[in-house]
Amino acid sequence: MLVLVPLIGLAPAVTDGITLLLVGFMLALSAAALPVQLGRDWIWMHAARTAAGTVPLLVALADGYFGTGQDPWLVGACGIAALLSIVGALILLPRTGNQSAMALLTAVGVVPVLCASLAVDRVVAALMAAALAAALLAIVLTGLPGVTGVVRRIWSALSAVSALIAVTVAFDGYIAGPVLLAMAVLLAIAGRRDDIACWAAIGFAIAGGGIYLGYAPPSSLMRATELPTAAAVSALVANLLLVACVITMAWSRDEAYIWAGSAAVTGYAVTSFAVTAGVLIGGADGGFLAGHMAATICWIVMAAALFIYAARLVKNERSLPIGGGLALVAAAMAKLFLFDLGTLDGIFRVVVFIVVGLVLLGMGAGYARLLARQDLQQDPPGMTGATP
Repeated sequence: MLVLVPLIGLAPAVTDGITLLLVGFMLALSAAALPVQLGRDWIWMHAARTAAGTVPLLVALADGYFGTGQDPWLVGACGIAALLSIVGALILLPRTGNQSAMALLTAVGVVPVLCASLAVDRVVAALMAAALAAALLAIVLTGLPGVTGVVRRIWSALSAVSALIAVTVAFDGYIAGPVLLAMAVLLAIAGRRDDIACWAAIGFAIAGGGIYLGYAPPSSLMRATELPTAAAVSALVANLLLVACVITMAWSRDEAYIWAGSAAVTGYAVTSFAVTAGVLIGGADGGFLAGHMAATICWIVMAAALFIYAARLVKNERSLPIGGGLALVAAAMAKLFLFDLGTLDGIFRVVVFIVVGLVLLGMGAGYARLLARQDLQQDPPGMTGATP
């Protein structure tokens, strides 16, 4: 430690600043110090080795961003630093008594790869971040010695962060939002039994949804707004993926509060899809009104679908879909009288009131008939009418 730590602070004075020569020397120093730790649980030594390879690289990346321009030589240095950090941790983890600190120090050691876009081409930086995400995921899934418990959780989260950075670096907002939402759907399906995967899917969904709301804000639903064609198409795809994402997460957890949140997000996504498609096809005038008309009709149709689904269940399983259907009916009625009545005009107002009214009448009559018939079929013989 008395040799390694002073070198980290004094070596830049010898080379007159952070240079590629200094970066290469510090990486070599970090690698040469690894055998000293073999068979010993010296966590501070590992921290010093990590700092020796990471700190000069981060300064060099910042200098490349703010001053001297892009330097492709830093790509190799960032990759070597990440490799040293991960390989060193895999060698030392089986014998260390502080696995959480070792996992966190490894995360610090790969930070230069995640910051490579500061000084190198975005395609190269995105590929490096994607490779890091894939490598960490493979290590976690393989279950190598020492990669258990807290290490697995930390490195899984680090893999998810690396994938998020890879997508945001590689694509602009119009593409990044749908890509992240698609990743959330796939991860929610593949890892529906794993808490870490579920949280990563939620993170991807929040990031993708935030990017999507950046170019298609909720204010576009209140007044007619013509989005660029690329933004409109991206918003349509993002809305579909958002619905798929929240429904997948709700099915995997099957909790009432999750279903409530999913219903709210689905209602917003359906409205946004209808309005965006209407404006894209019919313009800011008629298309906007047609979109809101279609959104209200979709809300009431979804409520009818929930009531039909509830009618096919046994009595003690009906409360959740019935509650969701009633909430959708209330939301549709509120939108119909508080927004549509004052915004829509002409044929759009007539159509939405007629369709919603007919669906409500059909729901009332059909649902009552279905429930009565199913209750008669489920009650034991001689028990019908036994209780008031």
